[in-house]
Formats: sequence, C-alpha cells, structure tokens
Amino acid sequence: MNDLNRREFAKAAGMGLAAASSFYIGTPKGVAGPNDRVRHATIGIGGQGRRQSETFQNFDDCEVVAICDIDPSRLADAKKRAPNLEKCREVGDFREILDDSSIDTISIATPDHWHGPIAIMGALAGKHVYVEKPCCHNLNEGRLMVKAAKKTGKCMQHGTQSRSGRSSRAGIQALREGIIGKVRMAKATNSQLREPIGRAEPSDPPPGVNYDLWLGPADKTPFTQNRWHYNWHWFWDLGTGDMGNDGTHQIDVARWGLGVGTPKAVSASGGQLFYDDDHQTPDTQVATFEYDDCLLMYEMRLWADYPLEGFHNGAVFYGDEGTLGIDPRRVVVHKKGEEPKQIADGDSFADHPRNFLDAVKANDPSKLTAPIETAFETVTLVHMGNIATRVGDKLHFDSVSCRFTNNEEANKLVSRHYREGYELPEV
Repeated sequence: MNDLNRREFAKAAGMGLAAASSFYIGTPKGVAGPNDRVRHATIGIGGQGRRQSETFQNFDDCEVVAICDIDPSRLADAKKRAPNLEKCREVGDFREILDDSSIDTISIATPDHWHGPIAIMGALAGKHVYVEKPCCHNLNEGRLMVKAAKKTGKCMQHGTQSRSGRSSRAGIQALREGIIGKVRMAKATNSQLREPIGRAEPSDPPPGVNYDLWLGPADKTPFTQNRWHYNWHWFWDLGTGDMGNDGTHQIDVARWGLGVGTPKAVSASGGQLFYDDDHQTPDTQVATFEYDDCLLMYEMRLWADYPLEGFHNGAVFYGDEGTLGIDPRRVVVHKKGEEPKQIADGDSFADHPRNFLDAVKANDPSKLTAPIETAFETVTLVHMGNIATRVGDKLHFDSVSCRFTNNEEANKLVSRHYREGYELPEV
C-alpha cells in the first residue's frame, strides 16, 4: 500500500463495514484474463484455509500472494506446514486485502459469523470470492450475498466441493436417469466423534491476537479458550453447529439429488445429550424438511464414530426400486433383489477450486458449480433446521419474504444484532 492508500484505508476501516464498503467500490481493481495468472489471497488460515491456499498455489495459473489471520501464530504455522506458502505476504486485517487492487480473488475460511460480511465486502471491492460453508451466519446475510454477487457480476463460489466432484456428479446423474426409480425421500447423515470442549473461565487472548476484530459483528464477550480455534463452531453467536459445519455438505447433496429448492416447512429437535461442557449447539439433532412430493431428512450424532445407513457423512436416496448413497469417497447403488454395487469412486478436493478459477478467468459466474444462489438455497435449509430446533416448533417458511409465517420468535433469528462498527455493508 502506498502512503495515500494507507491513509484512506485507515480512514475507511475506522468508519465500520457499512461505510467502508463505499470506499472499496471506488477503488480500481485488477482483472485476470484467460491467459493471466490469478493473484489470490486467503482470509482465515486455519486447517481449511491452509488447505485451500495449498491447493490454489499448486495451480500453474494461480499465485497465492497473501494469507491473512488475526492470530500471528496461525500465519507462522501455515508457512511451516505448507512450504509452498513460504513467500506469501502475511496480513493481520482482512481489509488490507480488500484494499489491494492487485488481488483478483479471495477465499474466506474464517469463523462462520465473518463469512457473509467479508464475502459481501469482497464482491463490492471487485474481488471474486470463494467462501467456505456455510456461506452465511443467518438468512439475511445470504440474501445480501446473492444481491452483491448479482450487482457486481463477480464470481462467488461456495465451498461445497461435491458440486464439482466427478463421483458426486456421476451419482446425481444416475438418479436423474432413474437408476432407483422415483425418489421420494433423502436422508443426509452426519456421524462422527467430536472432542469435548470442557468448561473455561475468561482469560486473556493469546499475544498478538486482534480479538476485537475476531469477534467482529458478534457481541463483545470475554475471551475463553474453549470458544477459540475451531470450537467457535459450537456457539450460536459465532458458528452454526455441526448442521452448518459438516451438515451443509450432506444437506447440499441431498437437496441436489432430489432436485428441490426451499422447503415449505421444517420440524426439528436436538440438544446436548452426550457432552457436559460449554457447548451451546446440539451434539444430537434431527430435522425433516417438507416438500410437495418428497421429504429430506437430516440426522446428526457427534458422539458416534460409526456409519449411519452405511455412510459416516453422506446422503442416501430412497426410490421405488432401491437406494443410492453418495459420500465423498464413493457412490453405491442397492437395487431391489441385487447386491450393493459401487458405481463411482471418491471426489478430488482440487476440482472445486479449479472450477472457481476457470469461471474467474472466463469472467463468467454461470460456469460455477456452486454459485452463491445455489449455496443460499442449501444454507436456507441449515438455518431453518437450526431455528426450528432452537424455538421448538414446526415452522412454515415463505421464501419470497424470507420469513416464517407462524412464529415470530423464529423470525428474530432470521438476522442478528451487529456490533457497532461492524454493521453489514449496504448493497
């Protein structure tokens, strides 16, 4: 950043997110063409962010020029674990990335509560965006993400890798061709063993950590070690539970296979039935999403590392003539009167970032396999399921108004309170 840009950036950052977005819109941005090397930056450099960065860096037509995190130890650890990131510039505030006109694309692997705001600001700043799942922390953010992508014409890809996976696509195609007849129900399954987080008293953040920026839109709460790296998933103001975490993948495949959009109603229940710690989100959860001619079910256990329906994490489809299961490692069909048969092998993680880069270089969002519009449809189910669990009621949903028609307590969870200085940008 030159001295003038640095002063303008500091001024914009001090205005809060909403006001700062107008500054970003006015800044000229670089554009990657078909024969150019895409300049990429990753925001949030924990396990998933590091993996993303390594993948993008391995493409000949992409260069990861910067990695960003509020925790300097994460930046150092990423470079130690991934030698191909050694020369990347280290950044502590994502707004510096957005201010850099030489950066074409960003990926967002922060805690959930930052996904939507950074994605919106990124698009308004002229960046193409790859955002981890779930794309948004609440339904209102998702609507604004769709609006921002449409307004700017930028590619906004969701990190639901199965959408680009050759194996998953083969399974969906088999369903379309009627391999198990008419499909009337799908079950998304999430079974794994999560670590307990215990109970913790407030303490000081680690040295060098910008804790206020990490909290961002969330309410100002004291630092506790068990709300920190990864464990933020299990607190409602920061995460979306495992339905939003891994469940997004399974629900996305189930919805894709059924060929459905937003359900008309949801029933859900769950709670902390196994762990005795500071968790807020469920460790056990079920949800049923109702459509006119089919059902989509979600079942989650975070204390049972054994398969459900033969799959640890996947989607199983039930048709008139048999079942078909899809998970990241395989596709298996079991027709009536026959032995189960594997019809496709596992997906490659790299296929999805590759699809994103191809769409960026063509400057064509229609080439994305998981565009934000599709992403928001899936994550709408995630939020409907979580909200129904929290209010304890069967909910009817109007997708046009993005409101529940029978429960005002549920409507309070369609958006959130944003801390002063971290309000959503105007789109």
